[in-house]
Amino acid sequence: MDVQTEQTAGGSSVFAEHRAVSVPVETSRELQRTIGYVYDPVMMTHWRPGLDHPEQPERISRIYQILKDNKVLAKMRRIPGRRVRREEVLLVHSEVHLAKVLEISSFTEEYILESEAFYNELSLYVSPKTPFAAELSAGGVIEASLAVARNELKKTFAIVRPPGHHAEPEEHMGFCFFNNVAIAVRTVQQMTPIKKVLILDWDVHHGNGTQKAFYDDPSVLYISLHRYEGGHFYPCGPFGSMEMSGEREGVGYSVNIPWPEKGMGDADYLYAFYHIVMPIAREFAPELVIISAGFDAADGDELGECHVSPAGYAHMTHMLSSLAGGKLVVALEGGYNLDAISNSALAVARTIVGEEPPEIPPMVASETATETVWLVAKEQSKYWQSVLPRAAEPREELEDISFSIPEVLKAHRQDFLYRKYNMLQIPLLTSIMEERFGGQIMCTSDIMENTTMVIFVHEFGNIRAEFDSVTKGTLSQEHSYLVDCSAQMIEWIQTEGYSLLDVNMLPKPAEAPERRRTIPIVPDQDVMTYLWDNYVLLSQAQRLVLIGHGSACQNLMSLMETRPNSMMKRTVAVLQVVGNAKVPATPKHLKEAADLRAWYAKHSLVIVPNDHPLLSEKILKRHGRIWPLDEKKPVKLIVKALPHIQSFLRQAMEGRRVTNGSS
Repeated sequence: MDVQTEQTAGGSSVFAEHRAVSVPVETSRELQRTIGYVYDPVMMTHWRPGLDHPEQPERISRIYQILKDNKVLAKMRRIPGRRVRREEVLLVHSEVHLAKVLEISSFTEEYILESEAFYNELSLYVSPKTPFAAELSAGGVIEASLAVARNELKKTFAIVRPPGHHAEPEEHMGFCFFNNVAIAVRTVQQMTPIKKVLILDWDVHHGNGTQKAFYDDPSVLYISLHRYEGGHFYPCGPFGSMEMSGEREGVGYSVNIPWPEKGMGDADYLYAFYHIVMPIAREFAPELVIISAGFDAADGDELGECHVSPAGYAHMTHMLSSLAGGKLVVALEGGYNLDAISNSALAVARTIVGEEPPEIPPMVASETATETVWLVAKEQSKYWQSVLPRAAEPREELEDISFSIPEVLKAHRQDFLYRKYNMLQIPLLTSIMEERFGGQIMCTSDIMENTTMVIFVHEFGNIRAEFDSVTKGTLSQEHSYLVDCSAQMIEWIQTEGYSLLDVNMLPKPAEAPERRRTIPIVPDQDVMTYLWDNYVLLSQAQRLVLIGHGSACQNLMSLMETRPNSMMKRTVAVLQVVGNAKVPATPKHLKEAADLRAWYAKHSLVIVPNDHPLLSEKILKRHGRIWPLDEKKPVKLIVKALPHIQSFLRQAMEGRRVTNGSS
């Protein structure tokens, strides 16, 4: 049966007829093959005549044809596909989402035209055949995964469309309707003994849907290499940043390698594999590996604008094949240049049937890649012992007799706060804390006696530098400055007569955690809890003001999660100047979550630039009271926000006096 004939049929009868005609009977020779593939031309019926769209049916037919022409399919066993079952979809998606997708099959042509703008907003197009193709796509990845999980095959390649990794539990988006890989993982975990799964997503776009599906789950390690550009590349927003590492028990099990620009190539991807992907993957020790194999980072893809070659994809596949005893599933995601996607898929398929990856010439990762990988290594070393930031750190000459600029400036700031404000250094209990944060936590001498305390949590200031020579890149030392945006804040706090606990959360570099934990705890969360228990709660302060700046705002939320009751009892205001970072929210899983959410909504002021991504989304009580300001630079934002902070705090102090009498 050809695709044209199937397009005229409808409903489940298409499925039954198609099964009877297009799936060949396996010979005994085919049954001996250990590598499988899923392909069904019916998935090409997700289309509309005359449509000009990159997610076109030929994406899968071209892959199928090039594998056939190069006799790769002759080395593989065809796996019968099927539609995903309702109960399988509901392992990841909600009932509402499932109904929303299935409803598309009843759309008339007139309604499709009327709703085109709505679906364009979601980066989707639809036709009456869309749900059926999406069901086959998800079902195909399930069957490919089960075949490997049940030891029926060693490796499989699911040549499917529409793709899935953008589909979130409650929303279809980004060419995706069901999250094929996420559904397959949950089905494998339910139907087989396999529980630990690694998902490696090399699609040029971040797989927001897949990460969201497993964000709190330590049984699934999600690693994504993607073009990020500060959250401005699709799917946009902060969820694909390197700091988004999971929540609750899933902390550390989401690993994002976010490229800050286009143009990344083989050397960059392989460098990330050597320093991040493979060390973490080996430490995790998965029982099954699934590649979300989008080929839109391939050289020639106009959407991705990157330069990964077929040989690069082959080498990445070869490395991943060394994990989980060779149990590997390749599931097609994006990729929109037909030549690039088919040649890349051919290289991957040749690798999984046992051919050696092609030789690649000597190459050196770009400066952008080495810097990104080093920053990711510093972030992930909090959770994985095998990730060594020093091994990925860009090397400089004279390293043994050099000192990092942040360390020199932190020493200067410690001396400045002592001389100008008579502030003292807080001693830290453990050698780990002292090594990471020694000299960075200062307080006024009245911290234990004053009834009002401000806890100011921030990272370091900015460095403004001028160049002697732009071509040589040499700095003019006499025209370079430290811009410490906290100076005005401290001056005001001192003028008001409040005690101050000043916490600089930029940690000293460390290779890896000193100890391994079942649920990793970030060292700066440890130090905040230590300060709260040993200084704040033992002081005479009855009115606490918490002020956060930049990414350090997250540390206040971590403290709120560990000490919710004592925080609500004494704190009169939580003020956060977030800048362009993700707006932290109160935790959802605590038994005090409802009380904490209501308290935080009343006592918070969260200041962001007026172009912050959250302002275009639904703002929840968990985010607090959001106040946008017309200032884009975080270093200037806190200066501009100071009058608003002062006004808000005066009102909070008045309210506390009325409520609590003399306190």
